[in-house]
Order: sequence, then C-alpha cells, then structure tokens
Amino acid sequence: MAETVLELRGVRKRYGGGASPLVEVLHGIDLTLVAGDFVALVGPSGSGKSTLLNLVGLLETPSEGEIWLASEPVHHASDAARTALRNRYLGFVFQFHHLLPAFTAEENVLMPVLAGHGRISPADRERARALLARTGLAAHAHKRPLQLSGGQQQRVAIVRALMNRPRLVLADEPTGNLDSHTAHDVFALLRELNREEGIAFLIVTHDPALAARCDRQVHLQDGRLLPPARADAPGG
Repeated sequence: MAETVLELRGVRKRYGGGASPLVEVLHGIDLTLVAGDFVALVGPSGSGKSTLLNLVGLLETPSEGEIWLASEPVHHASDAARTALRNRYLGFVFQFHHLLPAFTAEENVLMPVLAGHGRISPADRERARALLARTGLAAHAHKRPLQLSGGQQQRVAIVRALMNRPRLVLADEPTGNLDSHTAHDVFALLRELNREEGIAFLIVTHDPALAARCDRQVHLQDGRLLPPARADAPGG
C-alpha cells in the first residue's frame, strides 16, 4: 500500500473577527494524497484554491480540522516546526518564480539544500546540474535570473522545487509562463520524476488540457470539494 503523503480532515479556514465579520473560505475539506499521486486541483476563481494550497504548504494554519503531512500532525505546529517540515517534505512552484536575482540558476536550485542541511555536497551539485540539463538549462546554469527568459526562470523554479526529493510538490500553474513545446517537456519531466521517485504532485491549474493529463482531478467550488463524477453519469 502506498504511503499517505497528505491528509486533510475536516479542514476549515476563516478570516476576520473582532470588528470584522468572520468569513469562512473553506468548509470542512477532506483530502488524501498518497506517494505517486499526480492530482489537479481545479475550480473557478474565488473557490478557495489558493487558501487550500497555503494550508497544505504550511503557510497558514486551519481554523478547524487536522492536516497530516507524511503521517505527522502539522495543524498545530509552531512556526519553526512548519519551516523545518516544509524543507523536509515539500517543494513549491508558484505562479511567480521567486528566484534570487544575485545568484545563478544553479545556486538558486541549490537553495533548498542549503536551507535544509546547511551545506552542499558534490552529490547535490550533480543532481542540480542533471535536473537543469533535463529541462534544457545546462548551458544557462551559471546565468543569473535577469539573463534568462521568463520561461527559463520558471523551469529553474521547477527544478528548485524538486531538488530535495520532496514527498509532495505544490504547483500553482507550473507551465503557465512556458510556450507549448517547453510546457510539454516540463510536464513530461514532472511526470517522469513523479513515477521514478514516487513524488506526489498537487497542481492548481486553469488549463483543462493539463488537468486532463493528471491521474485525478479534485474540484473545489465555493470552498467545498465536489464529489467525484460518476463514470455512469450522463455525459461521463
């Protein structure tokens, strides 16, 4: 049986309080991902996708409910503990690449290793260079972000997310800044690493074609997960 990488149990998120009325954005979310899952999170704008991604990414805490990451309860973790858990278990690819402009592509890719372990080994450098080569960036490894195109910068961010062999990668429109050919190649790389290393992916996307290429789609609407569509439903 595949290892459970992520489990949400009755997760709710509210904002406001005091002089402002409470607004509940997520209403009792239950979600489980196991090693090797490749899941698209889809839904209209304002449905709560970003809030859910922030909770899973330990950037926010739930108002109610439980979040378990690699069998560890993280919903009441301290700030320091959440930081350590992010470095250990998670990789991130957001809409904006957040590369550090003073460092080269290779140095940016190695940042999660430095943050998590305090040093960079020859094996770490070898993995970084191999991943950059597999995304067509070998010749650009020693360039700084401003010397790269937008698509190249996003590919560096994707490689950085995979550097620590995370259990789970959270991706927000991971190919949104890439041309169709490069997007296809990057998606193929994500799938390859997903299958070879058992990394689970939760991908927020508005692209129906990309969502359809994932193993499973999770639909969020008005802060609630919709039940899976039945295969025998009309039009299904």
